[in-house]
Amino acid sequence: MKRYLASLFIFIFPSFSLGDVRITHFDFSDLLGWSSDNHDLALDVFKETCPDLKAPDWSSLCAIAQNTDASREFFEIFFKPVHISTGDAALFTGYFEPEINGSRIKTDRFSYPVYSMPPELRQGQTWLTREEIETSSTLRERGLEIAWVDDLADLFFLQIQGSGRIKLDDGGVLRIGYAGSNSRPFKSVAEEFIRLGILEKHQASAKMIKNWVRKNPQAGSKILWHNESYVFFRVVEKLASDKGPVGAMNRSLTALRSLAVDPDYVPLGAPVWINKKGTPPMRRLMIAQDTGSVIKGSQRADIFLGSGDIAGDKASQIKDGGSLFVLLPFKRAMLLSSHE
Repeated sequence: MKRYLASLFIFIFPSFSLGDVRITHFDFSDLLGWSSDNHDLALDVFKETCPDLKAPDWSSLCAIAQNTDASREFFEIFFKPVHISTGDAALFTGYFEPEINGSRIKTDRFSYPVYSMPPELRQGQTWLTREEIETSSTLRERGLEIAWVDDLADLFFLQIQGSGRIKLDDGGVLRIGYAGSNSRPFKSVAEEFIRLGILEKHQASAKMIKNWVRKNPQAGSKILWHNESYVFFRVVEKLASDKGPVGAMNRSLTALRSLAVDPDYVPLGAPVWINKKGTPPMRRLMIAQDTGSVIKGSQRADIFLGSGDIAGDKASQIKDGGSLFVLLPFKRAMLLSSHE
């Protein structure tokens, strides 16, 4: 029976890797705060990406969604909340689209390159470390520079976020998105600052790390090398200034409605109800539209907060527990849960 269950789960979540998974289904009345959420906003976001869901049940629901104004009823009639757990505690974090200063050409001020993906690097290939990339001539003078920025710490956190806006010195704005990485493991520099005794645990925020690196650029760059992961970018064309960055589904993200998840457990495009603890708590319907290299696990999610410094400050304050419920098409959910 356990092997059959695994096969069934793989059928519903094609990218799933075998493991111990507990499936529990719920009613909408069990979702704390469900009745008070703005379901219209969630439906609008769902309609942005549901055309890319090709399975027949998802396609049918997408067609219905495009022609309904009864948002809450739509979700309650056609979906079933499912809690998927591998035993790990839930963790919610936040992310945002950074805005940093830059130039299309290298100058004395703008001296840190934002690189595009080198052609010899294949997706998934383990490549040079962050230190090796920044200290060697491997990428230099090859025309791989998308832009140049004036702050190493800003560039580092731009890579962590995976997309951003570069405010150019000529008055323009360059939107960039994730193109690939060196496939090295992500390591927390906050934990390294704490280990070295430079910052206390309560001080180790992105803002404090940036300030320290700016005041100590040589020592700071070496600490940033602790995170071997390095991200390459691409220019995102024809994206309106009022739109959010492009996520994993190649659509603009919506602040406080778009969610990054682990697609091994949560289908991209699916509605997801989050019950985030912390201060303040957050209970709302979001849409799984993005992924992240450190977003791994059935109860792991990253909440998109928007663009700019204010969104960044809010994102840095989120590291909370809670619970996450995937809304699956009713028959799909019952097929999965009927074999618990």
